[in-house]
Order: sequence, then structure tokens, then C-alpha cells
Amino acid sequence: MGAPEGTKSRRRIYLMRHGHVDYLARHVVASGDIHSVPLTQRGRSQAEAAGRAFAHVELDRAVCSGLPRTRETAEIVLGLHAKKIDLETIPELVEIQGGKMQPVKSRDELIERMNQAFATAGQPGATNHEGGEFFADAQARAVNAITALLGEQGWRQMLIVAHEGINRLVLSWAAGAGLHAMGGFEQDTGCINILDFDLVRSEIVRPIIKAVNLTPYNYLKHGMNLTSLEAIFERDVAHVTV
Repeated sequence: MGAPEGTKSRRRIYLMRHGHVDYLARHVVASGDIHSVPLTQRGRSQAEAAGRAFAHVELDRAVCSGLPRTRETAEIVLGLHAKKIDLETIPELVEIQGGKMQPVKSRDELIERMNQAFATAGQPGATNHEGGEFFADAQARAVNAITALLGEQGWRQMLIVAHEGINRLVLSWAAGAGLHAMGGFEQDTGCINILDFDLVRSEIVRPIIKAVNLTPYNYLKHGMNLTSLEAIFERDVAHVTV
């Protein structure tokens, strides 16, 4: 299997974020298990829009992090594809593990705390809130997983369905910014990023960012004035642990 048409040794990764979820749904709050949260109807519609966009795109492999929201998104996308593609799981692509956040009194305060965590990811020893995973460690595991995939033969174009934080870290790495650009890469739910990689003997020579945060359900983002965090946490909340 050769490189994409017109290139010598280039591979493409379509890096997608899972569709919309409701972390504040009663059953999620009651259980405290945000890892098992399913897609909302909005999230399923977003995945279907992505599936229609991908329907005739030549995909050779498809990967998700294994958490239900990424698996459900990927399955919807692949269910609309022109050919059958098996879904693989790579746990190293799960979302950045969060720590404890002090109680917050409002949605705005919660969003500001989370934005601040992303904005300071490049500082030495920065974690995803108190006791959470080091951003540097999360980036390393995600980049190692992608590098390993690029080292495998037999594919040209791949779909990866992952998470907001992980996608931000991968994009920051691909941009050559380490961790410092993490806060600047918005990732709307159900979005698609396009990354090309020039390779020599399976070694990455050059990452190329072709597109960021495409949303097939609303390509021009008309009316999408909220950030992804603002859209996810549309209700006032208190005593949140991420």
C-alpha cells in the first residue's frame, strides 16, 4: 500500500473529537463516573454528520481511545462508511486524567478553572488540577501512540477518535510548540483535525497541519459562539471533580 496520490511517503490522520456529551446528566452525577458517559442526541447527530463527510473518504484503519464516548462516535462514523472497517482500541489515547478541583459556584467559574489549567500546561510540573495527570506525561503517551501507528505498515489514511485534551496536546506537538499552544487549539465536540506526516523509513520528518476543528454539522460555525467548554457546561454547577 503506497502513499497518498501525488506524494512519496506521506500518511494522513483524521483526528476527531467525540460527539457532545452531558457530564451533568443526573445519572452521571449520581454515579460520579464521567468516563462512561454516553453521547447525547446532539452528539449522535454530530457523529452522523461526520460519518456522512467520511462516507467516501478512503480510510484504511480506525482507532478510538476505548472510552464509550469515543467508541460510540467512531461506530456511528464507520457505520456510514462505504466499506467495512474494524475499530481498534488504543488506551494510551484516553483523555488526560483529572485531579480534584476546589468547589465552584457557577458555570463561569468552572470554565475559567479548566481554561486556566490548559493555559498553564507548558509550565514545569503542570497537572490537570490537583493530583491529576502531568500534561507532559499525557502528551508523551499520546504522541508515542501516534508515532507507533505511523511506524506500522499497511495503511495510508487513518481515523482516530479521541478527546479534547488529548487532541489539543497532539496538535500542540505537531505545531512544534510542545505544550505551550495547548490552550489555543479549540476542539468543538464532533470536530475533525487533519494531520499529514512525511516519513522516511517510518521516521517522522515533518508533521503538516492541514485543518483544525472542522465541524461537518456546521462548517462555518454559524451561531456557534460558545467555546467547547461553555457548550458542554451550559448549566450552573457546584462541587465539581474532574
